[in-house]
Amino acid sequence: MNLPIKNGLLELRVVPHSSRTELLQENNQLKLYLKSVPQKDKANKELIKFFKKEFNLKVEILRGLKSREKVLKIIH
Repeated sequence: MNLPIKNGLLELRVVPHSSRTELLQENNQLKLYLKSVPQKDKANKELIKFFKKEFNLKVEILRGLKSREKVLKIIH
């Protein structure tokens, strides 16, 4: 999948507590389904690990730490 990175930022919607961990393009929006629950930062940590493992990208959550709508900063 080609990630829509603009100016080093990536916008996506997170769906925690899913049956799978998977990144999909739905309705012109990037959605990341995570198995983790949104408690004690578990889903955010899984998100960071997912991008490292799948795309070899180091990311930081710039906006949306407690929201499903997130903006990630790609760290070089």
